[in-house]
Amino acid sequence: MEHPPEPLTRLVTAVRLAGASPAAGPPDHSELLLDPLGLRSWVERQCAGEVKRVRVAGALDRRLVFIERTEGRWVVADLSGQPHGSRAWPAWTRDTVVLDEPASWLSLADVDEPGVERLSRPGVLLAALYHPETFPLPRFPLGISTVARAARETLLGTVSLADMQLGLTFDGLAARIEADRPDVLGVSATFGQYDLLVQLLESVYAQDDPPLVIVGGSLTARVERVLLDRFPSLLVARASGEPTISALLAHWHGDRTLDEVPGLGYVGAPRGGGLAVGRRRTAKPVTRDVTADVVPELDLLPTTFTHHGVAQLETSRGCTSYCSFCPRDHKGSWAGAGTGQLPWLLGELTAVFDRYPQVSRTVYLVDEEFLGRGPDATGRALELASLLHQAGFGWESSCRVDQVVDPDRGLGWHVERAEMWRALVARGLRRMLFGVESGVDSILGRFAKNTTGEQNLLAVRTLSALGVSTRFTYITFDPLMTLNELKATHAFQGRTDLLLAPQPDLSPAEVVHGVRDVQFVATAGTGQPFYQAISYLLVSMECLIGAAYTRRVQHAGLAGVVTPSMGRVEARYADWRIGAAAGWAQRWVDRHFALDYTFKSLEKVLDGDPRCLVREARGVLKDASYAVLGELITEVDTQPLCHDPAAEAVLGARIWQRVEKRLALLRGVLATTVHDLLLALDREHAELLTAEYRRWSAASGWMLINAADSCAS
Repeated sequence: MEHPPEPLTRLVTAVRLAGASPAAGPPDHSELLLDPLGLRSWVERQCAGEVKRVRVAGALDRRLVFIERTEGRWVVADLSGQPHGSRAWPAWTRDTVVLDEPASWLSLADVDEPGVERLSRPGVLLAALYHPETFPLPRFPLGISTVARAARETLLGTVSLADMQLGLTFDGLAARIEADRPDVLGVSATFGQYDLLVQLLESVYAQDDPPLVIVGGSLTARVERVLLDRFPSLLVARASGEPTISALLAHWHGDRTLDEVPGLGYVGAPRGGGLAVGRRRTAKPVTRDVTADVVPELDLLPTTFTHHGVAQLETSRGCTSYCSFCPRDHKGSWAGAGTGQLPWLLGELTAVFDRYPQVSRTVYLVDEEFLGRGPDATGRALELASLLHQAGFGWESSCRVDQVVDPDRGLGWHVERAEMWRALVARGLRRMLFGVESGVDSILGRFAKNTTGEQNLLAVRTLSALGVSTRFTYITFDPLMTLNELKATHAFQGRTDLLLAPQPDLSPAEVVHGVRDVQFVATAGTGQPFYQAISYLLVSMECLIGAAYTRRVQHAGLAGVVTPSMGRVEARYADWRIGAAAGWAQRWVDRHFALDYTFKSLEKVLDGDPRCLVREARGVLKDASYAVLGELITEVDTQPLCHDPAAEAVLGARIWQRVEKRLALLRGVLATTVHDLLLALDREHAELLTAEYRRWSAASGWMLINAADSCAS
């Protein structure tokens, strides 16, 4: 019989010191430690009638259990086994929690009633919204999980999490809020979830005594003013939520004023009690080491795996660049986290993965830019990769092209980087995402990518020759583009001299030289078109609120209404014909998005031949999408540049005929592809794909996923 993990053994020891006799030995699994409320319930059941009160506090790596004995003293146990004196105790505990033995992990203590109150409240519920019909398979909810850790480290109150990805309906979430009556409700919302967010806020604020509500996420930072106009009591986290939630809990207890909560947007005067509805205040941000912020609590990881989701982590935050289409005010400049916590965290992940052997042991690092800058960038990347690899994990992340090819760097730098990329593959790198966004210099300049088409070309060649598995993002349409730029975009995506066969027998230096040699490229080429490596084809520029590109669109007189669901400003195209083509391209994307996302999600959780077959299935959709792009350009070229309503009607009708014919062809090819793929999948994954394929097959019409959602909605 296996011995219970040490933290669980310590838990039983603490229960016995409290004077209770556990009805059973240690729990037979460590999942109990992931959920503080479940842990508290287990202790209360074991101690029924023998102790007075139980409280659980602290983050996963330093979980604290407080058990009140019948005579009024408390047993305080740090389940990590580290001495209490090594903890950075919050200031509020100085006089309220007095330990007999701070040099031990287990101690008797005096906890006064104000201290017990702080351990008990506020009750915090952190919720993540979700549209399952758009994104059928889940991702581990990293946003609310890192915020939960920050909240728990204050030792104030209780924190629970709810994620609509994991089988929780909107009505179920609303009912839980009504039943639990949290003191603080945090809601994470991203693009496409504005409707859910507004519906939830209306429900919450209709209560007689609503909680303190704070919203955060990539969407809310873009539509803060709209939300505050509609919900004057609302609080909006404008940056990373960890420092905000920590200070907000202190504010709830009266330790801070609202304007002392960093990164917070709200309506009203922060001092003096007056309310000025038209006035928006934002508390100042604080400098913070992201090392602590990127570590999540793991409450929801087992359930994520149960629902066929994947594990996500961060090792850095922010970006090293300032692309014109990306508003940076809520993301900040690049900052990398240290590696000190990673071995412990990977151990916790391993314990969960071990219970789900069907899930690929892959960790997705959702960094905007994995490498970062500075003289230690290469060493840090290799250290991170080594830790992941030694723990038995494959991993994926995102990076900028100029981390591969940089015209301002010499030969030595490029050879060193080529060596690094090969070493990363040897240390578990499964795939890396690069945002090339275009291969056309004029478009790249407009996007402020600080890269060139030639640079992108050399980077793709270098990575493929080195054996680095890649995927790329590419913005096909943007409102300011010309028809010649669109044609050049189509040509670049179709190039067959970018993706080269891996060259394991060549040195990094030989690869660096070879990718610049026409004869080498002709010999090493796979003949595969570049578009097969693009994650999603036919993507249109999103004019996000606050972005420099959006200001250019506004200056050109092309801006329209604000769409809160996507945090964007609608825009007309300078060339109406391209606008018509982009609109139909988006319809094509939306028609297939859920099925394509299912393929992509299955690829993330599978290994070996099944994963390769899923990737080939995605390739069928990409072939069709690229063909559609060529047909759109052909039709656009038949119409005059000067806008004519009659020409617009003709163009729309001709494009409709084209996409209908292309869809009919796709149906036939995809039917065979899916049939063959299902034979290679296990039962659960086959059932998931079958259900989504049937939905795709039954769909009709060309509806947009986010068609109409103005500020008035």
